[in-house]
Amino acid sequence: MAGKFEISKRKNGEFQFNLKAGNGQVILTSEGYSSRDACNNGIESVRRHAKSITHFDKKTAKDGSPYFALMASNGQSIGKSEMYRSIASRDKGIDSVMRNAGTAKIADLTS
Repeated sequence: MAGKFEISKRKNGEFQFNLKAGNGQVILTSEGYSSRDACNNGIESVRRHAKSITHFDKKTAKDGSPYFALMASNGQSIGKSEMYRSIASRDKGIDSVMRNAGTAKIADLTS
């Protein structure tokens, strides 16, 4: 089953997207966007940047939980992962984003 981008609206009216793996698990969450067009541009940025491991910033939270951020060429964060329990799980999450982003369909849940 292929992954998908789901566009939704936050309580504050901003648009955001989640990239979900084929099993339905969220593997990347975006920042908030002021418009649907900006959100769609964010999705296209994920598609471009997820092709290269060099755009993934592997991080560790204050509590020691590993996570990652997908970074644009200009250094801006495009999206972040959940907190993982292990480095191996985080690295599988990165692999899942790389595999799913390019072919994921878009589901707009705001309509």
